[in-house]
Amino acid sequence: MKTIHINCDLGEGGEHDQELMPLISACNIACGGHAGTLETMQHTVDLAMEHGVEIGAHPSYPDKENFGRSSVQMSDKELKRSLVAQILSLKHITEAEGAILTHVKPHGALYNEAQKDRRVAGIIIESILEFGDELVLYAPENSVISHLAEGKLKVRFEAFADRNYNHDGSLVSRKEANALITQKEDVLKHLFSMIFEEKITTQKGQKIDTGATTFCLHSDTPNSVEILQYLHTELGAKNVKISRG
Repeated sequence: MKTIHINCDLGEGGEHDQELMPLISACNIACGGHAGTLETMQHTVDLAMEHGVEIGAHPSYPDKENFGRSSVQMSDKELKRSLVAQILSLKHITEAEGAILTHVKPHGALYNEAQKDRRVAGIIIESILEFGDELVLYAPENSVISHLAEGKLKVRFEAFADRNYNHDGSLVSRKEANALITQKEDVLKHLFSMIFEEKITTQKGQKIDTGATTFCLHSDTPNSVEILQYLHTELGAKNVKISRG
């Protein structure tokens, strides 16, 4: 049986974390930048441990007002200090519970900028390296950050099951009406293409090669629980299993 790896951004104040956690392989926990408090981090870590789900940090620009989805002008030192503090806060909680922090996935504007901006990408990598080189970086393929991380960090290439793509491999902006894929059948079709054809189908029907080994479904996508339950059923019928941890 083929296995695939599904990750989900949790601890962001959504209503369905408890229902989503048993359905995924890894969670990326908001750690105070765009969302999250010490209490929500603790709760999400406990949920992840209960269900054997990998625990990762999901740091962002410190901007809860815009949910980390807008760029924030910060000096290199300020941004690094913020990112290190966010990761450290979750790492402390995770290790205090006897679990391990496995990975880091930047959030929102930080993630998108690191795809093309060497300065932002470099600061993220430096921040992660403050904790050594064992934390895995989740990043897009052929991105500036994935190239800069070569030889420094392990990188797990990520693609999005519930987002549309442009021809250059970037995500369609959330300002556009078709940014999200919300119908479960369409998510499945999009995911099938990436799993079995190793191709991402863009919004205009073009095909882009992909070697992604983790696929994200957002917790704030409408019907996210229903979509994941549907994926488990339909993938299982194709002899594909969503891995646990």
